[in-house]
Amino acid sequence: MNVSDAIAARRSIRGFKPEPIAPELLEKIFATASLAPSNCNTQPWHTVVVSGQARVDLQAAIMAEMSAGKAPSPAFIPGDQNLAGVYKERQYECAFGYYGTMGIERHEKDKRFALMMKNFEFFDAPHVAFISMPTTMGPVNAVDIGIYLQTLMLVLVEHGLASCPQGALALYPDEVQKIANIPEGNAIICGLSFGYEDVGARINDVIMDRAPLAETVQFIG
Repeated sequence: MNVSDAIAARRSIRGFKPEPIAPELLEKIFATASLAPSNCNTQPWHTVVVSGQARVDLQAAIMAEMSAGKAPSPAFIPGDQNLAGVYKERQYECAFGYYGTMGIERHEKDKRFALMMKNFEFFDAPHVAFISMPTTMGPVNAVDIGIYLQTLMLVLVEHGLASCPQGALALYPDEVQKIANIPEGNAIICGLSFGYEDVGARINDVIMDRAPLAETVQFIG
């Protein structure tokens, strides 16, 4: 598989098989992803992969926090805040496409909420990674996190695996800190649920369009 094929094949998958990934393959994947470039080779990312019973316990702990009415406490500004214009329109189109694929109407708030909660169930993936960086860092360093995350997702594709990057997994960091042992001074910027795709699961039928190239890229000269 070449890079272009991997990019074209990668999608945000939200339906997974329970089968775990072999430990030696996990290590190989993350070792390859660590080759991602970064500003001045700072490599600001720190990744914790949670699997097995620890993953089950973490899901239960986060769900308990939410059931108790605990407010989100992200360290970094969530990606869906402060959106306006075409960016807000794209967000709405994404939501409509997602709910529409699942046959959920706009007025069915209970079903919309249940689908949203699947974020915190890690979409039933057997593995979830939490990516953090020092809280003293800012947007330029976050670019490096994005490069690392894309590299990781493409390596997963190369090995026949699927993933879903989730900004939502930065919203409730306290229980993650207890179980995942995030380094002191770091904060979660995003999470990644991953594993083997449950081919045929309706939730995986969601396919998002991209804006026309002329809207996002300009060639001069």
